[in-house]
This record gives sequence, C-alpha cells and structure tokens, in this order.
Amino acid sequence: MRALAIAATGMSAQQLNVETIANNIANINTTAYKQSRAEFTDLLYEAERVQGVSSRGQNSVVPEGAQIGLGVRTAAIRKLHVQGSLTQTGNSFDLALNGKGWFQVTGPNAETVFTRAGAFNTNAQGQLVTTDGYLVDPAITVPANTQSVSVNQTGIVSALVAGQTAPQQIGQLTLANFANETGLQPLGNSLYQQTEASGAPVVGVAGDPGFATIMQGYLESSNVDPVKEITNLISAQRAYEMNSKVISAADDMMGTVSKGIR
Repeated sequence: MRALAIAATGMSAQQLNVETIANNIANINTTAYKQSRAEFTDLLYEAERVQGVSSRGQNSVVPEGAQIGLGVRTAAIRKLHVQGSLTQTGNSFDLALNGKGWFQVTGPNAETVFTRAGAFNTNAQGQLVTTDGYLVDPAITVPANTQSVSVNQTGIVSALVAGQTAPQQIGQLTLANFANETGLQPLGNSLYQQTEASGAPVVGVAGDPGFATIMQGYLESSNVDPVKEITNLISAQRAYEMNSKVISAADDMMGTVSKGIR
C-alpha cells in the first residue's frame, strides 16, 4: 500500500523540521546567529490516467487525469540572513554590523572565512582576533600601553597610546558582500565559507553604498523569534502525528484485507 511509504516520507520530513527548529531554539542567544528554515518539495507522481490523451473510442481528450503523489523530500535548509537586533555592551572591541556585510577572518587553514559575530578581543601580540583566536582580516594590531581604542562607522580603527595627546590610526576594517548570502556554507563557530552558490566576495569599506556601517560597543543578537519557533514546533509535531495516524490507518486496512483473504 502506497500510503505507508508516503506517510513515512512525511514523518521523516517533519522530523527534520523539528531538528531544524531545535537548532534555532538552541542558538537563541548565539551572537549573530541566523535562523534556519527547512523547505520541502513533493516527490514524483505516479500516473493512473494521463491528462490530455484521447479518451478510448472517442476524439475528445481527458481533461484532468489521475496522478498519485509519492510523498515529500527535503529541498533545502535555508539560512534567513535577516538583521538581528543590536545590543549595547559597552565593550570597545565588540563590533556590530548595521546592514549588509561580513567581517573577514583568517581561518585555521589560512583561508578567508566570514562572520557577523563581532565579539572581538586582542591576543598576546595585540592583534585583533575572534573569540576562537582567529585573526581579523585586514590585520589590526593594538600598540602596547594603549589607553583606548575607537572604531568609527566606516571601520577606521584608532588607538590612544599613553603619553600621546591625540589618537593614531592603526588600521582600516573592510567588509565583504555576496550576491547570494544563502549560498554561504556554515562552518560552526559563527563562521561561513564562500561556495560556488554564494559567488566571490565583493570587498568594500563600511558605509559605502551596499555595505553596512560598524557600530562600536554593540553586538548583533540572534534573529530567532522564540514565539514563532514554538508555533512552528507545535505545527511540526501535529503534522508528524497526522502522518503517524495515516500509517496506523493504512496498517489497519491491510490487516482487514489479509483477514478477508484467510
């Protein structure tokens, strides 16, 4: 009976849906986390009667036909790159992006990866790094005996060193944009990698047309809406239960047939 296999694909799809929702809820407090959404598409159809063919013994054609769907499959798990709210922290090394753009980071294999989580700090050499110790690109080194660091909206980094009366510019942060942000591959640790789907990064200065501005002393919060996620969770649970009831009903029907044959 096809209903068993069809309902099984529905249960598998809703299980994946719940897993996606669970990951969203787990990252509700993750800096700059982007909500994921599972998307599905229907499977091939089995034709019992094809529309458009001539009726048997007549010149007229079949107007609709009869096609039985064979279930559902996963089409994509899409990252929704919507701006999260900005939260003030007061930390001079916390940087948030207000608009489109990505910070560039030198990854563990010397490759360039991208992040919107601007919870930066300095390492023992005074270099600006992520919470995992990866260097920010372009490299920024804070001089010793620095009393304060300022970053303006265009990404110019200045430091006030002890004994000096005016701050000195120590670097310029640049941002990257992509033609298709949803094509970026998430690597974990709030890092993303370019792919053929995302296209090559377009690097520019913060505040230029199409690029975000940098907000010092702020962090971008997760864009997960807890109320919406709980609603989606309830809907997925109900859909899973309905598919399981289809399997139970189909199993009962097959039992009735087998009893009748005996």
